[in-house]
Amino acid sequence: MDQLLALRVFVRIAESGAFSRAADSMNIPRPTVTKLVQDLEQHLGTKLLHRTTRRVNVTPEGAAYYEQAARLIGELDEMDEGAARARAQPRGRIRVDVGSVLANMILIPALPAFRARHPELHVDLGVSDRPIDLVGEGVDCAIRGGELSESSLVARRIADMDWVTCASPRYLRARGVPRHPSDLETPAPESKAGERVPGHAIVGYFSSLTGRAFPLEFQKGDERLQVRGRMEVAVNESTGHLSALLAGVGVGQVFKFMAAPHVERGNLRTVLDDWSRPRQPFHVVYASNRHLSAKIRLFVDWVADVFAPFDDRRR
Repeated sequence: MDQLLALRVFVRIAESGAFSRAADSMNIPRPTVTKLVQDLEQHLGTKLLHRTTRRVNVTPEGAAYYEQAARLIGELDEMDEGAARARAQPRGRIRVDVGSVLANMILIPALPAFRARHPELHVDLGVSDRPIDLVGEGVDCAIRGGELSESSLVARRIADMDWVTCASPRYLRARGVPRHPSDLETPAPESKAGERVPGHAIVGYFSSLTGRAFPLEFQKGDERLQVRGRMEVAVNESTGHLSALLAGVGVGQVFKFMAAPHVERGNLRTVLDDWSRPRQPFHVVYASNRHLSAKIRLFVDWVADVFAPFDDRRR
């Protein structure tokens, strides 16, 4: 039995809650994973994991063993990386998760420069707006917006971003320009001829986790408003949300940096400019119980530099 590999497999199963996830994340055949755990349990003479039809749970003996095994593997990785730093550039693979627009407009355009500086460091980039389980899915770090609610995550704040309210010129010609946030939720009036004039439509953004759409938010001085209006279309992915606005589906709120190039080209117009929405913080996060290796630390520092020009706190 390769005991070190068995330890790594056991730790991965304990963190992810599944033999299959451990096998996939470590690129090891699933029968091999099962055999390594069986050999480890036989070697120790105790049961480390208890399987159910839905999940793998760690036994009390397994929980104590996990704490020591995870610490040992972290120390071994630190030793390897220390030796590697002394003779070569950082190497290995980093798995990162980031939202769609952040990936396409900020991170991916900067990756060639990162790869040129660190050719032995490879990046697996998961691109989606869905919430993820960093430990369970084997993700080293993620870039996320909004306030953080998970106490198990370590976060480094990399930017605060402004919002704008906008729509396409074609939409505004057809529906009119809103003068107040309440215009977005007021029912459409009837014309003198008795015909109903089209009211405003909102391009909504809904949570992949709950399925609920987020309201538009407005503030001016001490006044705070939330507007839901008539969401004729709602999207759960940021690039698609921007595309719907460009297509003229309705009015919506996006980050200022996203809208800026389209506003310059005349494909979008900002509205309600005397109202703002609270800036949204962005963090790069990683699990507190995960060993922060040199390569992840290097990547986190690089991400902070890449996002610095998009930080509206600097303006």
